[in-house]
Amino acid sequence: MTTPSTPVAPAKPVEPAGLPSVNSTIVALPRSGIRELMEAVWETPGALVLTAGEPSFPTPPHVVEAAGAAARAGKTTYVAETGIPELRDALAAKIRSVNGYDAHPDNIVVAAGGGEGIYASLAALIAPGDGILLPDPGWPNFAMAATMLRADQKFYGLDAAHDWMPDVEELERLCDARTRVLLLNAPSNPLGATITRERLVELVAFAERRGLWILSDECYDEIVFDGGVLSVAAVAGGVDRVISVYTFSKTYAMTGWRIGYVVAPQRAVKQIGKLQEPLISCVNVPTQYGALAALTGPHAIVDEMVATYRARRDSVCALLADAGIPALRPSGAFYVWADIGAAGMNSRDFAFALLREQQVGVAPGTAFGSRGARFIRISLATETGVLLEATRRIVTFTNSRAASSASRTP
Repeated sequence: MTTPSTPVAPAKPVEPAGLPSVNSTIVALPRSGIRELMEAVWETPGALVLTAGEPSFPTPPHVVEAAGAAARAGKTTYVAETGIPELRDALAAKIRSVNGYDAHPDNIVVAAGGGEGIYASLAALIAPGDGILLPDPGWPNFAMAATMLRADQKFYGLDAAHDWMPDVEELERLCDARTRVLLLNAPSNPLGATITRERLVELVAFAERRGLWILSDECYDEIVFDGGVLSVAAVAGGVDRVISVYTFSKTYAMTGWRIGYVVAPQRAVKQIGKLQEPLISCVNVPTQYGALAALTGPHAIVDEMVATYRARRDSVCALLADAGIPALRPSGAFYVWADIGAAGMNSRDFAFALLREQQVGVAPGTAFGSRGARFIRISLATETGVLLEATRRIVTFTNSRAASSASRTP
């Protein structure tokens, strides 16, 4: 009789020497600091997760049903790289009614999420060595995409001194003859900050003066708490030099569906559409029909989600304020940018210590740039009870470390 043995994990593969190397640019590409923390969260039993921008709501049922019906009806073949006509028609109507500027269906490319739309747009605009102006703090994938495309990256600051908006004087100093693109993101990830109409007018004038494209990431365009949607292209008077990127991920709780869209002038659409073929061929077709149902179906679920995020914002900001922890009150998106500088720790060290000692996962500010060293990002997309308990633990931990840090100061 054979005695069962304990399964042995396969040994880690070892590649023989002398094989072709892989792309050194990608080898040197740093991993997202958000992903790094998330992996630690997944290994922490019972952790309260405020790390990712993952809505706590399910995808609306009518969206799921529409995608399933499309699949059952055999709508599973290749379609145009730019997207199915019905969806592009509906997106053009949405841009006019929600975002306030005119867009023809031929100005639209359906993308595999906002991230792919941003990458394809940048690939169409810049060549290796061209310059791009990026926000700091900003979504780390902006810099990752620019690195993959071998762009020259310059970072403009977003801070309290400038009301968390881009400063045109700084942009002028950063701009040179090779600069091609100014990337804007409002409402901002990680700040939740928006940009006033007056500042957008200045930014558009700066781009015109310098001959730049504006690439505007507006993936949180319908998650706004104070005022309405303000799109860059609406301020600029159209899409002539503005490329705007949107997504269904946040507005309709469709993160895993991977669908977004790009709105651009024809000269750019032709190139972005061309890039879809080698990148993705086309976006998943049943998903496109689900997105169509999201646009044309009831909007009440979106209003309910935004109202919930607003209530969560108010509760979290109140808890932090009562504890004396400064935080930026977001005008949109679903994040709170909290200042944990009093704890006397770099935000990455803070985040890992918070996870170990309080079983709470947050995104460290360092994941979003050098100016985030004393901040953490708290995601309001987390279920309300979990969010508030986690925030109380953040307060306890921060104040404990602050007291300890103060006692060590001579």
